[in-house]
Amino acid sequence: MVHRPHEVTDFQEDIHVVSNADGETIGVIAIHSTALGPAAGGCRFWHYDSHADLTADAIRLARGMSYKNAVAGLPLGGGKAVLRRPAGSFDRGALFRAFGDAVESLGGAYITAEDVGTTVADMERVRERTRYVAGLHAEPGKSGGDPSPWTARGVFEAMRAAARFALGSDLDGFTVAVQGTGNVGAALCRMLRAAGARLVIADVDHRRVDALVAELGARAVSVDDILAADADILAPCALGGILSARTIPDLKARLVCGAANNQLATEADGEALLARGIVYAPDYVVNAGGIINVSAEYLGEAPEAVERRIGEIAPRLTGILEAAARDNLPANIVADTLARRIIARGQRAAA
Repeated sequence: MVHRPHEVTDFQEDIHVVSNADGETIGVIAIHSTALGPAAGGCRFWHYDSHADLTADAIRLARGMSYKNAVAGLPLGGGKAVLRRPAGSFDRGALFRAFGDAVESLGGAYITAEDVGTTVADMERVRERTRYVAGLHAEPGKSGGDPSPWTARGVFEAMRAAARFALGSDLDGFTVAVQGTGNVGAALCRMLRAAGARLVIADVDHRRVDALVAELGARAVSVDDILAADADILAPCALGGILSARTIPDLKARLVCGAANNQLATEADGEALLARGIVYAPDYVVNAGGIINVSAEYLGEAPEAVERRIGEIAPRLTGILEAAARDNLPANIVADTLARRIIARGQRAAA
């Protein structure tokens, strides 16, 4: 079943409802654009208060994937799957096989992979029902596997470049507040510590925090205090919408650069960061490492292609930040304009 969300003016294509074997709705697949190629984006498995909230998140995430893939120079459009995590016990394998059936029904219009709440093992269950999936166990000498380390690598390199632009030097000696210490956040913390940064961390999972405090000497704060922590750099690495009219006035960091998608609650929040003199590294520019790895896996490219494309993230970000500073524009507006221009070229070429 297809629903067209007319209230979202930037939304371009379709939302497909995902049902389980009993016909119950368990999520949606949102396809934002296929102008540059099949829509690609991970599958998020999370708790939502309502189907409307789940759908709205899928739409925002799908648009972000369109922009991310376009700016990264990938031959892919943008899409996202969002599945609601059941409150009680459930058959995880059956749920992801049902999702695989939904992906297969789209005939290659959407390619899925891991995202928040999903794993390589989940994608292996999806593969039982469809070939339109990546993020699987990597074969020797080939691209693939968990995209999280590649996401962290790209964010780290981008943060180094952004620190040089915004703070005047590399990461050594700066304090970085990392919100979210899951697979990507923890990997980023290790890279930052190796580069000489001091760490302030927070996560809803206290076990993760305790482990990194012991391993890296990080300082832990509560999830309520991390955004306003006394730090040079804020690295949002959890869920989106955290930079808002409520939180931006309390930020102490001079640079925001992290792995979370859709960090700005609204487009206007980029203006608010600019007004406060805070440099914002657009999230989909810096966190493209994961989809770069997924793309190489799906297209059968060698690992060298992943290394090359991730190496392009930092200079691309620097160019966006320089253009934003030159024109006194929020960096998110500069990045969005670039992404839309690339997608429009793809639409004209396909016409």
